[in-house]
Amino acid sequence: MYDMKSLAELVGQLEDQLTACMRCGMCQAVCPLYAETGREADVARGKLALLDGLVGQMFDDPKGVQERLMRCLLCGSCAANCPSGVKVMDIFLKARAILAGYMAMNPLKQAIFRQLLVRPAFFNIFLEWGAKLQGVFAKPVNDLLGTSCARFMSPLTARHFKTLAVTPFHRMVQSLSTRPGSSGLRVGFFVGCLVDKIFPEVGQAILKSLLHHQVGIFLPADQGCCGMPALSSGDLQTFNELVRHNVALFAAEEFDFLVTGCATCTSTIKQIWPLLAQGLTAVELEQVYAIASRAMDISQFLVNSLAIAPAQRGTGYEEKYVTYHDPCHLKKLLGVSRQPRALLLAGSAHRFKEMAEADRCCGCGGSFNIHYYDVSQAIGKRKRDSIVRSQCSVVATSCPACMMQISDLLSHAREPIQVKHVIEIYAESLGQ
Repeated sequence: MYDMKSLAELVGQLEDQLTACMRCGMCQAVCPLYAETGREADVARGKLALLDGLVGQMFDDPKGVQERLMRCLLCGSCAANCPSGVKVMDIFLKARAILAGYMAMNPLKQAIFRQLLVRPAFFNIFLEWGAKLQGVFAKPVNDLLGTSCARFMSPLTARHFKTLAVTPFHRMVQSLSTRPGSSGLRVGFFVGCLVDKIFPEVGQAILKSLLHHQVGIFLPADQGCCGMPALSSGDLQTFNELVRHNVALFAAEEFDFLVTGCATCTSTIKQIWPLLAQGLTAVELEQVYAIASRAMDISQFLVNSLAIAPAQRGTGYEEKYVTYHDPCHLKKLLGVSRQPRALLLAGSAHRFKEMAEADRCCGCGGSFNIHYYDVSQAIGKRKRDSIVRSQCSVVATSCPACMMQISDLLSHAREPIQVKHVIEIYAESLGQ
């Protein structure tokens, strides 16, 4: 916990950012949470107004302030559409850290973050045991989507979820260090927790695509989480430890770009690491900035750096549709939307069909889905309906968390639509 002097200093750091908000209400028009609840307290303008009196509010009702700050998808819709350029996500993440420091963290979260997440090797072993035992608690419910549900009454009872992979990606490929071929390029590959532990096929598709184009790969062993789950809960300590751990790994060898298959990991490394990492040495900070400047989504790398272009359609062109969902952290925070579509047109045997409101939030929001599942699902139904109306047989996206949310939505509705990562579809076109 912070002392009051430190707390006041942290609050003071938000003042300049808060004064930029004109309370115009533009965020209200684009906030998916507000569209569902109609509550002013759920929109960015209402939260920013709350933060103006943060210190006093914390004395009077700290839990109430925290509850209102946590009721946010962190989707970036407000920031992307703010005429004043208010860095809303930056402000909310700092405010959550202040509240967590003042109130002390939930003991369960603290144990998960500070005993498991910061120790990647132990975290991997822990979840590998979980994968072996999960059949006792979960049963398959949809073979097409690969979703399961809880066998017994639990907090997971209402969910259709993706189970842990029997073999995580780090067991398939522990480490890799290859030189560039004809491409002349070498990348660092940041795997990310969800790709490693739930969607290892996405990691395999990334490697297949890079090797096909003769790109050198640096994949260090013992990678940790990007830190966003801890940071979104206000745990700066865990976030800083994970940044330091990962930076040390990737600073060991030279590469041209750092690629990921996770929109959240990409935006966190590129934007949040340089902004909020604390307690690092001058050398570590320099490494953070260097890595952040080279971080790219895998589709962005393939299209921008290797000039992957739409394929000429032949006789094998299927009369089926694939559509695309824009992850919030990729389009709204990084401005990447053309490249995933270009990759689909280069690799899919299906016709591409744009869905309505392709960039509208799916309702996941990471931990938001855990704390406010009913609201998350209500927001997601609009996305599900857009997917179904596109008449697609496959919906593609670039974010593993979005894949989990959309799989849950489609599984509950019993819609015969597959959910895949863009890079999986592209890799399938490359043959064996």
